[in-house]
Amino acid sequence: MSRQKKHPAKPAEETTKAGKGNRGRKRKGMRLEDRPVLEPNAAGIDIGAREIFVAVPSNRDEHPVRVFSTFTEDLQKMAKWLVSCGITTAAMEATGVYWIPLYDVLEQHGVKPCLVNARGMKNVPGRRTDWHECQWLQFLHSVGLLRAAFRPEGEICAVRCLLRHRAELVEMTSQHILHMHKALTQMNVQIQHVISDITGITGLAIVNSIIEGERDPAALAKLRDPRIKASEETIRKSLEGNWRPEHVFTLKQSWNRQRHRTGRSPSRRHSLFPWLR
Repeated sequence: MSRQKKHPAKPAEETTKAGKGNRGRKRKGMRLEDRPVLEPNAAGIDIGAREIFVAVPSNRDEHPVRVFSTFTEDLQKMAKWLVSCGITTAAMEATGVYWIPLYDVLEQHGVKPCLVNARGMKNVPGRRTDWHECQWLQFLHSVGLLRAAFRPEGEICAVRCLLRHRAELVEMTSQHILHMHKALTQMNVQIQHVISDITGITGLAIVNSIIEGERDPAALAKLRDPRIKASEETIRKSLEGNWRPEHVFTLKQSWNRQRHRTGRSPSRRHSLFPWLR
């Protein structure tokens, strides 16, 4: 039997070049550990609802990682500790709204906050804990791998907060209107299909009379505004229902909620924010 010839093994470098796809390619570029430090005075902060983990460079303090509570007094202590360590900038994740008080405290003490989107941040290698997270944030910020999110000036933030709050109130108001429609439909009162807007002059007048105890369709139809296209007879027919007490109760609840949400007090608004005029 003929023996197979043994070919000499190829060098490792040659084998690497012969590989296919990305496996055979040599990675180029600087390793993460070899990047130069661009922010030597950087800190990393991991924010939670009750505790905040803060990391500074290891040569700045005997205990470079500390834990603080989220009370205002503790935030002040944390900011003073960062200043005593020579920190000029601190990176933190945009976690809900927990970062807002800390952001303001850092600005008051002259520390520049770097608000980071969690999607754009590299994950912690290995086991991910709050203790490691703040150190990883500090390292990424020190080598310049974090991009700060845009935060406008104080007055613009106040206007944006009010507009967002108003949008949420409008959304909740629309839900209450849908609940009113549901209660009327369950009583087989079809007024919401006859007039275009149940929260208009005619709709609110009729709903208010129903809540106060009026059940006569003819009397309710007389509350019709002259500008309504539907006739009084059509409105009268749409207001005949079974008036079950549980549905009247839910109608009243939704009506009170909707009226409370749409309440306005411009004098109070201007007294709080005179620059909104």
